[in-house]
Amino acid sequence: MIDVRPAASRGHGQHGWLDTWHTFSFAEYQDPAHMQFRALRVINEDRVQPGQGFGAHGHRDMEILTWVLEGELAHEDSMGHRQGLRPGSSQAMSAGTGVRHSEFNGSDSELVHFLQIWILPDRAGRKPGYQEAAFPDTALRNRLGLIAGRDGAEGSVVLHQDVEVRVARLDPGASVRHAFAPGRHGYVQVAKGAVTLNGHPLAAGDGAALSGEAEAMLVAAEASEVLLFDLA
Repeated sequence: MIDVRPAASRGHGQHGWLDTWHTFSFAEYQDPAHMQFRALRVINEDRVQPGQGFGAHGHRDMEILTWVLEGELAHEDSMGHRQGLRPGSSQAMSAGTGVRHSEFNGSDSELVHFLQIWILPDRAGRKPGYQEAAFPDTALRNRLGLIAGRDGAEGSVVLHQDVEVRVARLDPGASVRHAFAPGRHGYVQVAKGAVTLNGHPLAAGDGAALSGEAEAMLVAAEASEVLLFDLA
């Protein structure tokens, strides 16, 4: 079964400095029909204006993955990390027993566009942690490169949950395939462009939950960037 979540059906907030879309219930957007999918709790697509951002705020017991699509996102946290994230950089923060962080667009002219993903951890009360990894375009071009997972394979960042997160940057007409082990589930989020997923057309911002599917077959109708989650 494939359940498509059209981009326009997501929760939306326009705050001047921030244009944000919520795949699942978040903040003021509450939708009992879209609370989470398996351990995948949040996919927020954010566009932050130059010189603006999220001030210091706290999190607990959540695996937070950030993937930048355009521009540069400045991160600072209570563990002492300061980092500028650009496209191709995967950042994971395990909030655990508690952490505070801020995220800003440090540019005075360039928009920053990114996805922030929250995944429920395998257990509460872990020690907070931080990781990042950079992936060259060759690691993602017309293939599903692993950017985050349980065991840090292929240079990915570690998430404390039975999940893999893969990214593909597809040329027009290119295709990639991902097989699901029995009992596994998938979620596909189109970050850019347009693809078909097992024959279902998806455009930028669209998502789709997969259950009982043996594989995900993605074919790009145009230059595209796609995230695929493999979930227990």
